[in-house]
Amino acid sequence: MFLTIATTHQPATDLGFLLHKHPGKAQRFSTTYGEAHVFYPEADDARCTAALLLDVDPIALTRGVKRGKGAKGSPDLALAQYVNDRPYAASSLLAVALGTVFRTAMQGRCDARPELAAMPMPLEIEVPALPARGGEEMVRRLFEPLGWQVRIESIPLDPRFPAWGESRYVRLALSGTMLLADALRQLYVLLPVLDNAKHYWVAPDEVDKLLRAGEGWLSGHPERDLIASRYLARRPTLTRSAMERLAEIDDTTPENLDNAIPDDAGEDAEAAVDAEAGAGVTPADAGAPAGAMPASAVGVRAAEGVAPARAVEGVAAGLATEGPAPETEGSASETEGAAPAAAALAAVPATAEVVDAGAGTTERPPTLARQRRDAILTALRAAGAERVLDLGCGDGKLIGALLREPRFREIVGVDVSTRALTIAERKLKLARMSERQRDRVRLIQGALTYTDKRLAGYDAAVLCEVIEHLDEPRLPAMEYAVLGSARPATVVVTTPNVEYNVRYAPEEAGGEGLAAGAMRHGDHRFEWDRATFRAWAERAADRYGYATRFEPVGEVDPEVGPSTQMVVFTRTETDLAGIPHAPDTPTPTIDNEGTGATA
Repeated sequence: MFLTIATTHQPATDLGFLLHKHPGKAQRFSTTYGEAHVFYPEADDARCTAALLLDVDPIALTRGVKRGKGAKGSPDLALAQYVNDRPYAASSLLAVALGTVFRTAMQGRCDARPELAAMPMPLEIEVPALPARGGEEMVRRLFEPLGWQVRIESIPLDPRFPAWGESRYVRLALSGTMLLADALRQLYVLLPVLDNAKHYWVAPDEVDKLLRAGEGWLSGHPERDLIASRYLARRPTLTRSAMERLAEIDDTTPENLDNAIPDDAGEDAEAAVDAEAGAGVTPADAGAPAGAMPASAVGVRAAEGVAPARAVEGVAAGLATEGPAPETEGSASETEGAAPAAAALAAVPATAEVVDAGAGTTERPPTLARQRRDAILTALRAAGAERVLDLGCGDGKLIGALLREPRFREIVGVDVSTRALTIAERKLKLARMSERQRDRVRLIQGALTYTDKRLAGYDAAVLCEVIEHLDEPRLPAMEYAVLGSARPATVVVTTPNVEYNVRYAPEEAGGEGLAAGAMRHGDHRFEWDRATFRAWAERAADRYGYATRFEPVGEVDPEVGPSTQMVVFTRTETDLAGIPHAPDTPTPTIDNEGTGATA
């Protein structure tokens, strides 16, 4: 593999200072799969070119390759012992060599001439053989938004047989003026992205590598989703983690990252509510995770309370709502502007679902989503809460339920996704509410791992089906932000009980539901059993001065317990002096106006 970096900056030999490689020497570096050589084909004041040659040992490349994880992580290595392009075409091997040989340059350091590291300079980069899955168009989509002028020459499969057409390889030449460190970091990420394969197993630490190399340019790239997906070997959990974390780095605000609600959810959301009102179809059906049985698909399953609720990243998922109901039944002033479906359903008991049976109506036991909502409302009523935070409100289902009860005089929905908040505003029909109703609810954007002064002073906070969407190492930051900083008197947390998942996968042939080891939603980072959940809650409560009460939600199975587990935190200490910070976890702060994060 071969790559050259040239500059016409004056004097051009400053490139040697930036790369920390002397133009008068040829240097050799050992890598896992071969040797990397750095030399300068030309070096004078007018033009300087540094070349990186990676000499891959094909035997070392295949030695010790394991099937299983390794094969899944890099499909191109399935026949690696027989034929592959790894020694010849730019790939993750070359990216690793770049990171190894030019590590200091990628970090933007130049000890001998510090001013050079901060100086954009004209650069020309050439890669003679680059695999480009997606062709010339893909190459341009990745490099041109970064300010590069791109020249591409397709390489035929075989010049002797033109009819065979072009191969997936191209000769790539880039030219532009930018910081050398930025150029190296872009190559480090985009070379394996274009190849769409890696020579090693992609582990969770690859997310950290991507964010470090993408600092300053990835967050604003129009193809950042595709870049993250390909770089992380199309592993959905890692890709979601990367996109979520992009919302919290210094140069990216969370409103730039709306991945909590699918792109088509805006139109489907209201339709799901209307369908629930008219045909007994729950919103859970519209967005049920792969492998989960729709709530309305099998009546007996719904009757047993085992229909899996819809889970959406960072949202109180699966809580059915029909929009805000009037504060006082029969009050014309309060019903003005309310949706007809909402008004009709306001009189329906929360403990039953109405299903159109043609000649009449029938009642069936509530779905798990409705039971979860009822359990939360019961806990809030018992606590005497009037001002409530819905943390991870998503598209506003729980907010709609809270608005139905006048006792909740102030309701604040918080979500990291502005798209989710837009959908919530539309579903709740905030623009059509009476002024009195509208004054009760507020939607704000924020991340739960940030302390936020706007969230202080409330009676209660709810995290409904939210914590399982966070990476476990980041839970301490969330604990401090909610229990240590906002400190409401009552905090209600619900999360799936993983022990119950076996009940979603019946043994009979053709049974629908969760496969062994599967989670209820593709974005769940974990699902806890009852002992783990209890240990986490008690530890957090003890740390921040709360007492805990655990309650089951849904039908309790004598062997595996309830489908959903809930804990109610009740504050016992009001003195903030002695409340610790989240351990080993930096927790940024959002100012009162929500304009951004401050240290």
